Amino acid sequence: MATRTVTFKGSPVTLVGRVLKTGVEAPDFRLISGDMKEARLGDFKGKVKVITSFPSLDTPVCDLQVKEFNKRAAGLSGDAVIIGVSKDLPFAQKRFCESFDIKDITVLSDYKSSSFGINYGLLIKELGLLARAVIIVDKNDTVRYLQIVPELATPPDYRAALTELDLILKSTPSGDGVMLGEGLPAHCKPCGGGTPPLPREKADKLAAAYKGWQLVEEKKIVKEFIFKDFIEAKYFLDLISVIAEEEGHHPSMTLAYNKLKVTLTTHAAGGLTENDFIMAGHINSLEEND
Repeated sequence: MATRTVTFKGSPVTLVGRVLKTGVEAPDFRLISGDMKEARLGDFKGKVKVITSFPSLDTPVCDLQVKEFNKRAAGLSGDAVIIGVSKDLPFAQKRFCESFDIKDITVLSDYKSSSFGINYGLLIKELGLLARAVIIVDKNDTVRYLQIVPELATPPDYRAALTELDLILKSTPSGDGVMLGEGLPAHCKPCGGGTPPLPREKADKLAAAYKGWQLVEEKKIVKEFIFKDFIEAKYFLDLISVIAEEEGHHPSMTLAYNKLKVTLTTHAAGGLTENDFIMAGHINSLEEND
């Protein structure tokens, strides 16, 4: 599993989830509003999104972070929106926003499934909270800026983030993000009946490019992950499950104590499609280091 770290009062803590990079299409998420309604990335379509995450509103630095972004949001154009995300319960977030007149940013909760934390690589394994970060996603949903604060107890660099936001607002939106390697799209696309499987030559080439994945019967790819114990293996399975749900492409997974076997195929095509290798790339990224 990935060993990306930040520190909490000087002690290292581990970030888990996808390894997010600039230039790729932003992952979707499932967050909950103060009114207990689900919020998705698509709800902010056509806007430049400044997403700022933080551990908890009950800490002074996070309290200040939300208030500071709310103050700065008032001067932004209508082309931009600021979204605050934490694992605080929606009720607590709503109470905080009402108490301090937070009206210019949207504060959402990742308490339910850690969808945001896992898909954006900001879930802190040891604490179950989100790392402090600022992400800017342009109007075409491409990640243009990523600042992960190295020490949880310190605030983000507001000036750097807002300077970059100003440049992004003045620039032409980039095209669809593409994952590095093999030119595949960043996200899975829906498959219907009659979708053709990949030609054997392309499937062979892609299988060779994805570390640890074995082509089986020319119809599926399989990889086995080994962990120190059952808890670690189950934790990795849960990470994959959240990503698979957002991608709409679900692998078959078999857990046997400290071993997790993952099988990918596209039933609608009766074999392999690009979606299987896109998911394989996302799963492999859970193991990558910065």
